[in-house]
Amino acid sequence: MEAKNVAEQLGDLNIPNQELQKEINRLQRKPFADLKQVAILHEWLESKRQSKQSCRVVGESRTGKTVACNSYHLRHKPKQEVGKPPQVPVVYLQVPLECGAKDLFQGIIEYLKYQMTNGTVPEIRKRTMTVLQRCGVEMIILDEADRCKAKTFAEIRDIFDHLNIAIVLVGTDRLDAVIKKDEQVYNRFRPCYRFGKLVGEDFIDTIETWEEEVLKLPQPSNLTGKKMLKLIAEATQGYIGIMDVVLRESAIRALKKGLKKIDYDTLKEVVQEYK
Repeated sequence: MEAKNVAEQLGDLNIPNQELQKEINRLQRKPFADLKQVAILHEWLESKRQSKQSCRVVGESRTGKTVACNSYHLRHKPKQEVGKPPQVPVVYLQVPLECGAKDLFQGIIEYLKYQMTNGTVPEIRKRTMTVLQRCGVEMIILDEADRCKAKTFAEIRDIFDHLNIAIVLVGTDRLDAVIKKDEQVYNRFRPCYRFGKLVGEDFIDTIETWEEEVLKLPQPSNLTGKKMLKLIAEATQGYIGIMDVVLRESAIRALKKGLKKIDYDTLKEVVQEYK
């Protein structure tokens, strides 16, 4: 009953009006601005696809690896002709926890919109290989690849060896620690792109892009001004994922206060939660 009494004393929460709620909903969506860092990675991945070379994309959490790799795969649109299997140049999968061989094959088959069949691992492996060939797959991106079981990496290696499909393993430094335990796996994935934090001019340019293309508030907030920039840098340490959350939350709070831009005090309120 105590919680009920507290709720009654405080009364109903203030509900934003329709126009404010519309802006809050917009800021809660997840658009992604085109960044120079992402474009460079896409060029690198494209060279690996064309040369049929497997590789790794490694970086700390919340540096934007997932969005960067997923957006690369989305740029390679599948093609469908009547009476023929879909042609899917790039497959993108988020690896489940404790991913075994069957989990991997099931994910690939379902991604390519084929029916998963029951059977032994060898039978499902054979079906997966057939489906990959039919669909003309040239590259498979496995995000959170460090979730794979040790034996699953041997299956991944075999896809590369038997079908000459470029495999991209994406993850944190834990991924490197895992695959270096097996020399045969490591040797096939030696090429590595390190997706780092934003620093210097890249950091400033990204904040400008977010203010103009993502936040789009009625008035400029001057987020790259000295005081504002210092707050953002201290809170985010160059991690694009944290920067995105901080700026969106700051924008929503500013609007709820009746402001048309993010002011220093509002930004400071949000930043303090990330220290």
